[in-house]
Amino acid sequence: MDVLVIGAGMVGAACAYYCAEAGLRVGVVERGAVAGGTTSAGEGNILVSDKEPGAELDLALLSVGLWRDLGKRFDDRFELHAKGGVVVARTSSAAAGLAGLVVRQRACGVDVTEVDAAGLAELEPNLTRDVAGGAHYPQDMQVQPMLAAAELLRHARSLGATVHTGTSVLEFLRDGDGAVTGVRTSAGKLAARWVVNAAGTWGGSIAELAGAPVPVLPRRGFILVTEPLPEVVRHKVYTADYVANVASDDAGLETSVVVEGTRAGTVLIGASRERVGFDRTMSLPVLRKLAAQAVGLFPFLAEVNLLRGYVGFRPYCPDHLPVIGPDPRVPGLVHACGHEGAGIGLSVATGHLIAQTLTGTTPDLDLTPFRPDRFAA
Repeated sequence: MDVLVIGAGMVGAACAYYCAEAGLRVGVVERGAVAGGTTSAGEGNILVSDKEPGAELDLALLSVGLWRDLGKRFDDRFELHAKGGVVVARTSSAAAGLAGLVVRQRACGVDVTEVDAAGLAELEPNLTRDVAGGAHYPQDMQVQPMLAAAELLRHARSLGATVHTGTSVLEFLRDGDGAVTGVRTSAGKLAARWVVNAAGTWGGSIAELAGAPVPVLPRRGFILVTEPLPEVVRHKVYTADYVANVASDDAGLETSVVVEGTRAGTVLIGASRERVGFDRTMSLPVLRKLAAQAVGLFPFLAEVNLLRGYVGFRPYCPDHLPVIGPDPRVPGLVHACGHEGAGIGLSVATGHLIAQTLTGTTPDLDLTPFRPDRFAA
């Protein structure tokens, strides 16, 4: 193989897809099932609205265009929905902060319109009227991430890629100079010119195994799912403090209300963040808080039944930027991990940039901000 991708989640699937499309011989190794990790616990967010100007926003804008192209190519087989996003400011101070963010984002090419309370009511008729203002982001989208990962891997297979599920990576293989030449797995050895670490929340463990550590840590979050409803929430809707929580370094519990509908009619409610390792214990106090915040934003939800709640882990990096590109410390090792809660949205740009790099094409974005060795100091 030219490229062996570790991880069959959304980021790994995107790396496999774009590398196969570029003519590279691709293999994928996954210890569980396709999209069975963090990808299965995500909301499918493809967002520009929650990002400050900088490298991550540039990556998000590139991804939005690529997702749009994929939606056309795959004829909506993974429920890509260009629903747009609405950010709500509940207080005048929050509205002022949001207005400043809008100005900065617009200067970077984000399509965003400020709206007043009446404008919010028009966009979201069921929204509480206790609001000070907000912003509308038409570029925000949603996708069914498990379908998307499976579809991209299916296409990669049609181009000759192989996918090994239920197979754990045990060791990195090296030549006499220390360069990676493949991996030893629970099913035997797999040789490759490049090995891509797309292991999501477990990307730090894979990097450690390769002798090139990156500080990817799990950040737990819960999501509530309602019974199916008519279209009662038109956009992805969240309050302005969600942006601050995404950028926070606090290890303790943080919650900010996020509400959106799905094609199936269910409403998804989030979002919480806390660093508690890989503890999957369901927390009733956190679920109650999320429910209460959602009712505060959409009062009709007080009368709606919940079907279930579930938990997942975001692959968190201390500077809130993913790790993308070849690792100068270990030749042959390439990283594509650490996207935190933005991995679904940023996955296709990540895969596209990895494929460009491995084929000797100048990447569409400068990968310096995402370099794997940036944490060494």
